[in-house]
Amino acid sequence: MSWQATVLTLFPEMFPGPLGLSLAGRALENGVWSCTAQDMREHGLGRHRAVDDSPFGGGAGMVIRPDVVDAALAATQVPVDVPRVFLTPRGRPLRQQDVQRYAQGPGLVLLCGRFEGVDERVLESRKIEQVSIGDYVLSGGETAALVLLDACIRLLPGVMGCEDSGVEESFSEGLLEYPHYTRPAVWDGQNVPEVLLSGNHAAIAAWRQTQAEEITRERRPDLWSAWLARREKNGAAANGKNGQTDPTGV
Repeated sequence: MSWQATVLTLFPEMFPGPLGLSLAGRALENGVWSCTAQDMREHGLGRHRAVDDSPFGGGAGMVIRPDVVDAALAATQVPVDVPRVFLTPRGRPLRQQDVQRYAQGPGLVLLCGRFEGVDERVLESRKIEQVSIGDYVLSGGETAALVLLDACIRLLPGVMGCEDSGVEESFSEGLLEYPHYTRPAVWDGQNVPEVLLSGNHAAIAAWRQTQAEEITRERRPDLWSAWLARREKNGAAANGKNGQTDPTGV
């Protein structure tokens, strides 16, 4: 059974979009994953198929109605155990761990907001996760949905040519990825680091680890702090398993 992406949107023609190309596109053709984009206006109200209304309490913009979203969700007939995600700047930050969890499941139902967002009641009652792809605002959730889908699809079995590519990359181990080099060995007066030409795999691995640590410390202090804390915790756990005790203890 293929990994199923179901997208609730006001612009279904945006899907699969760029995901119909390259590796994701080939995987789509081969049935590794599938995409259904459902137009929420099909569940709109009245002659004009209205999907939104003015916010209670006043304020600018419009809000997508909860009954419209609920009807669109019900029409998907996707089992309730499949994660439902609303792409919004108000959500928790998307992490690689989330992507891995989604990719290991049967698929995703993605709700793409427009206007000022979606009525909070349907998000809470239908247990829809609220996820943000970054600290910025887009015109709608469709672009964010494409980002999330791309991140998941590339992890599906058989999509990437080299399975190790999904292991040795940024965030997979809590660090940013080390820098890469290829031919020519000398370009614009700059040499490839000598260790990468040495053939010493242990030295190369050590160099890459050091580079990953340095880059993470400089560019993402938040990730660096979390990685240090996790390393310290794992080290303490390993010491305890080996029967070691605190030398200062009584």
